[in-house]
Amino acid sequence: MAAEDSDAERTEQASSKRLQQARDDGDVPRSRELATFTVLMAAGGGLWMLGDGIVQNLNHAMVSGLSLDREQVYNADVLLNRIGVDVGTVLLACLPLAGMVMLAAILSPMLIGGWLFSGKALMPNFGKLNPAAGLANMISTNALVELGKALAKTILVGFVAWLVVKSQKEAVVGLSLESFRVASAHLMHILGVSFLSMVGALGVIAAIDGPYQMWHYADKLKMTRQEVIQEAKESDGNPQIKAKIRQMQREMAKRRMMADVPTADVVVTNPTHFAVALKYADGKMGAPTVVAKGADEVAAKIREVAAAHKVAILEAPPLARALYTHTDIGDEIPEGLYTAVAEVLAYVFQLRAFSERRAERPDVPKKIEVPALLDPQNPAAIAAAIVNKNRTLQ
Repeated sequence: MAAEDSDAERTEQASSKRLQQARDDGDVPRSRELATFTVLMAAGGGLWMLGDGIVQNLNHAMVSGLSLDREQVYNADVLLNRIGVDVGTVLLACLPLAGMVMLAAILSPMLIGGWLFSGKALMPNFGKLNPAAGLANMISTNALVELGKALAKTILVGFVAWLVVKSQKEAVVGLSLESFRVASAHLMHILGVSFLSMVGALGVIAAIDGPYQMWHYADKLKMTRQEVIQEAKESDGNPQIKAKIRQMQREMAKRRMMADVPTADVVVTNPTHFAVALKYADGKMGAPTVVAKGADEVAAKIREVAAAHKVAILEAPPLARALYTHTDIGDEIPEGLYTAVAEVLAYVFQLRAFSERRAERPDVPKKIEVPALLDPQNPAAIAAAIVNKNRTLQ
């Protein structure tokens, strides 16, 4: 039971597949506090930089709207045209500020989670209408975090607002002593600075909420060990099935190899541990080629097939070991074994001539010499292999 509970715990980090699936579903880390802070900061910065121009244009539109001549009073078309011009002036004055705010609203999601548009997020989810789920969300850890953020925002913004009002009190009172044009520009400057100061307090919350949302997102997508294993099976295939496929491939390769044994000219054996079938076609091959090889049970099967098809079998342990170690199926024999294999083939061809009564029975080669560095059991070959391995590691 304890093992099952341990397996059910989400202790594994989300895989790339799970992260991509969540992204396809429109689920990415988002910080509303960071987005709100970015948009409000853009609005405050725009108000501070462009406020004077906006006030001047609004002042011009107000004066123009309240100044009516005789023609405008008695001609509705002229009056409507004048109103349209004034409204256009106000809109053009506010357009840069609106553009800054809109750009900030579009780019702010890219700060965490990147830009994403998913149609799945727009699909209706009736599970959200479940009262039980809604009640669970109200008393969840996330709800407590949101409550904490709301209280922190209220306290911080309220404290900063109190400081701003206290510091700007004399400047606001002094506006009454300034001309309308100067006072308007001064007022916009005060409002911009005050607004930026209060929004700056939200930056503290945003700086905390951003990393928290990334951690919460990663924690939410964590996987159990069983889910990791299941995903690995779905992605890479069931290991048992893959092992079965590899076994079938080996058996098919073995059957193809056995089918080539009857075409060989000779099978060189160890005599029981190794068996290597060689074939040579004069004028068609540069050197004798290995058509089959195997050890133990496979070697026994090669000898059995060779005997059934009357392929010559010759016991030459050093040569068999060297061929098995230094060649693969379809390879030509190494140059260092040319002399030894030539001696074997000469015996085989003489044996064929004897069977056709064209020559005397040849003597079986008693000792076929193999270069020391090509015999796997020779101490010199073992030492050379160790040296080559060390060089590779270096």
